[in-house]
Amino acid sequence: MFEYFPTNYIWSLGVAATLNSGGAIDEVDRACRPIRDAAERGDAGTRDLMLAWKRVADQVAEQAQEAEKAGHLRTAGQKYFRSAAYVCQAERMLSSSDPERIPFYQQGLDALQKSFDLIDPATTRVAIPFEGSELPAYFLKAERPDGTPAPTMIMWNGLDSTKEHMYTSGWPQELAQRGISTLMVDCPGSGEALRFLGLKSRVETEDWAAACVDWLETREDVDHDRIGLAGWSLGGYYAPRAAAFEKRIKLVVAWGANHNWGEVQKKRLEREGENPVPHYWEHVLWVWGYDDLDSFIQAAEAVNLNGVVEQITCPFLITHGENDRQINVKYAHQSYDQAVNSPKRTLRVFTPEEGATEHVGLDHLPHVGAYTADWIEDTFLEMA
Repeated sequence: MFEYFPTNYIWSLGVAATLNSGGAIDEVDRACRPIRDAAERGDAGTRDLMLAWKRVADQVAEQAQEAEKAGHLRTAGQKYFRSAAYVCQAERMLSSSDPERIPFYQQGLDALQKSFDLIDPATTRVAIPFEGSELPAYFLKAERPDGTPAPTMIMWNGLDSTKEHMYTSGWPQELAQRGISTLMVDCPGSGEALRFLGLKSRVETEDWAAACVDWLETREDVDHDRIGLAGWSLGGYYAPRAAAFEKRIKLVVAWGANHNWGEVQKKRLEREGENPVPHYWEHVLWVWGYDDLDSFIQAAEAVNLNGVVEQITCPFLITHGENDRQINVKYAHQSYDQAVNSPKRTLRVFTPEEGATEHVGLDHLPHVGAYTADWIEDTFLEMA
């Protein structure tokens, strides 16, 4: 992986993710350069990172406003997009108790909405009814040449990502070019669902899946017989769990396996592996709604797919990086070996030689994204 901050895996992964999600290398460098030396000395904190990135995000947003006033709407939309991408990558580094976190996240939401308005009318903000509340989401509608309803992928977050990360990754746009729509959802424990609505994560992710499918089935532009589900990072647990019990899901993708996340938490207590974000334990308690670490660790034992993936009866793709420093590749093999009732199970491990070998392929996101899109396209065609 390109490691801008050689002594800081978490920050370097964020840089790689940004460069693979529409970021401009000059702007990313200008955001990071002021804190690079401090990071190497070990005296730069997440607030320093946020302020450095915010300066560049604000500058790009100001450029977008100037372009919009001049009538250069495409330029403005592109700049609002990049400003939003920078905000959302930096926001995930902040402590959940930081008073700037929610306003900073809102800044990213506002910039991305401006981008939709100016250059991407195919993507709209929607809300999925869920247990008296809602799951905030984006829906990217694919236009099919024959005008038929589109196969549709539901896309779910991991522990610390948001639907904005999904959108800026470029993957939903890639699916749209193949005639496949995408519903990008902030599940309980992530994005707006956590920050604004207080919805916490849970073991039974089939509940969220049912709500998403129910909503899609109300749309005439969706092929109700070809609805799939992809989840990355912790979504590698969320998505297979949901597909095992919500049979209206016709294919499922674990974009980074997470067969036994509870076991991984115990290993992280022993400092095995890398964390995805700073303030890690504060973050997981926020996501899952626990006040103390001991209670969380005990409850997290249930976050595993043993006895679950055997109940998946639809096509199942697992992608994983051989050198994933967060989730060991052995968990990908466990999910694959146990998914004996899937009619089409596929395991794709990405190597250092080709790239996409880090966590969910963030070091070479287009590579793992293209493979996954190809597999989904082929599988939906087989169903047709």
